[in-house]
This record gives sequence, C-alpha cells and structure tokens, in this order.
Amino acid sequence: MDHPHPGRPRPRRLLRTAAASAVAVALFAGLAPAAVAAPATGPNPAAAVGPAAGRLDRAELDKKLRAIHEAGIYGAYSTVRDGHTRFDGAAGLADVDTERPVRPDFRHRVGSVTKTFTAVAVLQQSAKGRIGLDRPVGDYTPELLPGERGRKVTVRMLLNHTSGINDYIGDAFPSLLKGTTESLDDHRFRTVRPAELIGYGVARPQLNEPGAEWHYSNTNYLILGEILRKVTGQDPERVITRDVIRRAGLKNTYFPGTDPKISGPHARMYESFYGLIDPPRDYSDYNMTWAGTAGALVSTTQDLTTFYRALLKGDLLPRTQLDQMRTTVDVKDENGKVGTRYGLGIYSIDTPCGPVWGHDGGVFGAGTWALSTPDGKRQFAIGYNLMKYQRLNEAGTAFLDHPADAALRAFKDQALCGTTAPAPAAPAPGAPVPAPAPAPDVEERPAAPGALVDAPAVVLTAPRLAQQR
Repeated sequence: MDHPHPGRPRPRRLLRTAAASAVAVALFAGLAPAAVAAPATGPNPAAAVGPAAGRLDRAELDKKLRAIHEAGIYGAYSTVRDGHTRFDGAAGLADVDTERPVRPDFRHRVGSVTKTFTAVAVLQQSAKGRIGLDRPVGDYTPELLPGERGRKVTVRMLLNHTSGINDYIGDAFPSLLKGTTESLDDHRFRTVRPAELIGYGVARPQLNEPGAEWHYSNTNYLILGEILRKVTGQDPERVITRDVIRRAGLKNTYFPGTDPKISGPHARMYESFYGLIDPPRDYSDYNMTWAGTAGALVSTTQDLTTFYRALLKGDLLPRTQLDQMRTTVDVKDENGKVGTRYGLGIYSIDTPCGPVWGHDGGVFGAGTWALSTPDGKRQFAIGYNLMKYQRLNEAGTAFLDHPADAALRAFKDQALCGTTAPAPAAPAPGAPVPAPAPAPDVEERPAAPGALVDAPAVVLTAPRLAQQR
C-alpha cells in the first residue's frame, strides 16, 4: 500500500523547521487553547441529555470504516454498541509489508484514554474518604510538588487540567523540540520512573496560576498516580487494575509495565510525525513507562465500550463522585468559542444528535477515540494504526487538511447517531478529537489544538505534537 503523502513534497530542512515550531506550540499551548476554569458547582447540564440513538446500520458503518482506510489510514478497527446490539468491524492493514489485515478484536495502545481509568480510581478513593478533591496536592506528595505550589494546587486541578503544571514530554523526548525524532528511537526500550518525569514538568515554568486556566498536561496524571500510591500503599497501576479494570469486567485491558511488547493479537503501529518519518515507522514495540498512569494502557475497542458503559451507568462510582467527574470547565479556542467541556478525566463534546462523553488518546503509531451517550446506552470506540499523517504548512503553524480527518468524523457521527444523524458538521474549534479538521472551506487549521498523541499536545491524546495521552 502506498504511504499517504498529501501535498507537495518539501525539503527535509523545511519539514524539520515546521515540525519544531509546531512541537513548541503543541507542548506549550496544551491540548487546546487555554480556557478559563468555571466554578465547579455541579455536573454539566449536558450530562442530562444526549443523542437519540438510532438503529445500528451495519452496512453504513462498514462503508464509513472502509472510507477511513481508503482516505490513507493503514488500518482501523471499531466497536459500536446500542443496548444489546453490537457492531464489530475492521478495515485495512495491520502490516503494510505482509498485507496482514486488521481484525476487530485487536489489542491496541490507547494513550490518554488511560486518564479516565486513573480518574475513576482516584474518585473511588475519594468516596472512601482517603482523597479530598479540594485538598492541596502537598498534603499527599510534598516531595513532588513542594512549597507554595504544593499548597495551591488541589487534586481536582490535577484531574481537570487547571493546575498550571507544565508537561514533561519535551524533556522526556528532547529531540522533538528541535524538530527531529531521534528521541523516539533512542528511548524505545528505556525504563523511566514517574518521579523523574514529574520532575521535568514541575521544573518547567508554571503555565497559569493554579485553578485559573485550562492547560492539558500529562504531568497531572502521573502525580495522581503517585497520590494513589501514597494513600493505598500499592503500585497505582495495580490499584487501577483491581478496582477499575477488573470491576468493569474487562478481559483484554492491562498495563504493560516495562514489557515493550503487546501480548495477544495486534497491529503494527506506524508513526509519520507529519512527514519527518518517511516512510512511517513501526512503534508497536515500546517501553511505555514514559506514559504510566497518564497513557500506558493497552485495551480493545470492545473493552472500551464496556468500560464507558459501566462508568456512565453508575457501576464504577457512587452518584456523588460520578457527578463530580462530569463537572466541567470550558475549553475555548482563540476566539473564545467553547469546543470541549473537560471534567475529571473525561470530556463532553457535541455531535449532530447531542452531547457525548469520553476521551481520546494517541501514542507513537496508535490513535484511539472512545465516546458514549450520557445514559451509557450507546458507545463507540475506534483504534487506528497511523499517527500524525497530516502535514504542516511551511511556517509550522497550521495543519493541512487530510481526507482521513473527515472520514473519522463521519464514522463517529454514524456510530453515535445512527440513521438519525444529519450531514456531519465541522467540529467546534479546539475539540480534542483524534483527527481535528477545519471547516470544509478552509485549507489550513491552527496546529495548537492537536499535535502528537494525545498530548502534551502530541503524544498521549488526540493528535498533538509532542505529548501523548
């Protein structure tokens, strides 16, 4: 299969210059432009309503899933559930050399979708009285966030990304800030401790006064993992496995620890990094200790739909804590328009048939999106194995639109809205989706709202440049 290279070829020097600029924007702007934090007075009204589910149109879902592959994504696999009805589908290639096809049951690195799991574990401990959401982080981990900052930043601010603590990805993969990708290969099999990564983020300049603005940062969720360690006396990944993964009945979801390989059937995971890696390179073998409780989970689309169904139906948290989780801050674009409402490890975005809840994720070579109706009745999850396929303009300030962006949105709308969905509309600017795109008549879009994986803007969450969700 040909590797997608939209747009005219450009000299490698220009690519590197543009990528370096975009990485800086992504790293220091966060998942999306800063948003003023709204008072946490109660759950967002969007939680009460959602899409009017239509029947699962299997033929249309198959067609739109194939369209993602035909638009340039090597392989995509998805699960859609409506009540007791389930669609499992796959399209494209798991291996571009052997042309092995993808399968719906593939395991996959889900990046920042991990954050919802971590948040659930923290809220479970809060329900037990062991963690106070509005208590200072310094009460739990003073060695990680010392001094005045440790007294100002609360657990809630870590959960909803209003702490102002910077991201660690740039220092963990330093070549990214220079517009090159050598760090990805140099650190493929490295084991790194959470305290070291947290130290990188804490040492960087504070992004905003604690509680004042919204800036996506993976550092927040590594600190939350260490708070879990303090209050339980156990490894946080073990706590999440016992209290969240097993309680939800998930069979194929796990933390890989230091093992760089994914156990069980999976696709190769190809990273293009906006054309700097040409042809895209397979990063399916990777030591994920650099992501930990912020983005290291392996799962399947079947397990993710089961998880979000259990969460939103109230099977994993008491009502009080679930309401806290769905208490949001607005994420606004540079024009002040709200595109996403971020809660505690989960966000709400609008679809043609109403608001939905979930999270996205991205690591080197692997993208994920998982969303659910507010009542937990209908879910969709998708994994795909080519990341940062878009191209940057020569200034490194905007992404050139790619057909796969529109194809992913169209599949999402079909999956969540069924036959009731009107023609897909362009997403609100700043919405953290796996493949953000501009309005149909726009050729370029700002690079800040999405870069790597899922963040610090690029690696862990929906497309961002030097982070990962």
